[in-house]
Amino acid sequence: MSDERSTEQTAGGVTVAHNEARERFEGHLGDELAGYAAYADANGVRDFNHTVTFPQFSGRGVAGAIVSAALNATVAAGLKVHPSCSYVDAYVRKHREWDDALV
Repeated sequence: MSDERSTEQTAGGVTVAHNEARERFEGHLGDELAGYAAYADANGVRDFNHTVTFPQFSGRGVAGAIVSAALNATVAAGLKVHPSCSYVDAYVRKHREWDDALV
């Protein structure tokens, strides 16, 4: 597995990096890790299984920014999405544009 990181600037100043070695998308505010969305890939499906926003960054839209960037990258990679994490599940239910990506 590569430990390459691709980044995407998102709303609210959150920079999202895909940390493939750790199988997660990480959100940074400035130089600080503010949260992440972890996943596992299997058979063309990326299962988002855990999302964390560290308490000191709560209420700043960190989780939403991370999940949005993660979903964009996942679909761009040609993978389907399984939202086993309750936050990701609620996010895709609210943002119906992801319906075609779900399994």
